[in-house]
Amino acid sequence: MTGRQGQEGTALIPSNLEVAEDCRAVSEVLARVGDKWTVLVVSALGEGPKRFNELRRALGSISQRMLTLTLRGLERDGLVTRTAFPTIPPRVDYALTKLGHSLLEPVSRLGLWARQNRAAIEAARRRFDAGEGR
Repeated sequence: MTGRQGQEGTALIPSNLEVAEDCRAVSEVLARVGDKWTVLVVSALGEGPKRFNELRRALGSISQRMLTLTLRGLERDGLVTRTAFPTIPPRVDYALTKLGHSLLEPVSRLGLWARQNRAAIEAARRRFDAGEGR
């Protein structure tokens, strides 16, 4: 391990490289889980598995392409599973994985915080835009 060493080889101060790697790792994860559609898809799937069109109806204004891209990204990151059934017509279900379920609580808390503080944020923006913030 790099950085200044403490007792038994534990780092007391991380090196610049370690800090940069941590920042990149956090940024990558936040880019996925902080995305508007990811939050909404994870929340919708928190109610149970859904078919593509069920998700699209539940989310309202999402395009077919954006939902497809979001689901692929979530599947790639291990947050969602895609199960295809050999029926006619073909049926595909999407569901949260264990990792995806672990994201529900922080996403729900963030959504609650946003709803509780929306008015205060809008008021602050109005004050700033009126020149009080400069």
